Amino acid sequence: MSTDTPSADITSRPAGRAARERIYRYVLLLCASLSIFITLGIVVLLARDAVDFFTLVDPIEFFTGTEFLLARNEFGVLPLISGTLLVTVISALVALPTGVAAAVYLSEYASERRRSILKPALEILAGIPTVVYGIFALVYVTPFLRVFGLPLNTFNVLSASLMVGIMIIPMVSSLSEDAMSAVPDSLRQAGYGMGATKFEVSTSVVIPAAVSGIFSSFILALSRAIGETMIVAVAMGSRSRLINFSEPLQNLWQGNQPMTAAMVQINSADNVSGLGFKSMFAIGLTLFVITFLMNLASNRIAARYREEYN
Repeated sequence: MSTDTPSADITSRPAGRAARERIYRYVLLLCASLSIFITLGIVVLLARDAVDFFTLVDPIEFFTGTEFLLARNEFGVLPLISGTLLVTVISALVALPTGVAAAVYLSEYASERRRSILKPALEILAGIPTVVYGIFALVYVTPFLRVFGLPLNTFNVLSASLMVGIMIIPMVSSLSEDAMSAVPDSLRQAGYGMGATKFEVSTSVVIPAAVSGIFSSFILALSRAIGETMIVAVAMGSRSRLINFSEPLQNLWQGNQPMTAAMVQINSADNVSGLGFKSMFAIGLTLFVITFLMNLASNRIAARYREEYN
């Protein structure tokens, strides 16, 4: 007679529990599908009205035109794109190094008690309404910079870009700190065992090992900067200009208009024509494509480096 006893089937579930698990799975699938359908719906609606716009305006004229003036039905998007990129670049110069430095301190230098205080305090910046940033840039930052002799107009690119940069610092620092904290301590100990200092371990071991997460935080933060509306609408003015490469500093002293602020202007205009209103959807679709390509590049680069360090 065999003395073997049958092993317990640990995968079996009572009928009621299995039914609940199926319900949970379908509910989660519904939520995931709903988010996809909402995104597709937004894209379809943008594309539908954008196509109507491009039946009336030559797409080549739209993407290569150098003037965007509703009053004269001139819809060149190049000045809006250049204004958007200008704000994004300046805000990146503020937020990326500051955010990474804050992440290094929180991850490698701060004690648990300091981290528990500083990280939530830093993330408070993300909870401030963006219109407050815009008013702060207009009322306080511009007069403060004028003290140093900068010839700033009332509405200018520099003040608005500085506020956009400050606004996205929490996104960079929080995501980068999470990526650095996930680096195995064995890599740090190996660096210390070779005689490296804490700073050398932080910059030569931890940051390279967490580069995929750090780079992803950069792209997400820049996407947020590109889509920012209220700060630039309040503090940058409503006159679109192409970037002047012959006098680069003049681009900072003067006002400008990115794509988001132009959409606000179109939507708030009382006498905007049907063609002008439809141009808002063409601008929105252009902005969507830019942010989508940035996020796609972020995912590809993050996946490549994640494979290297795992």
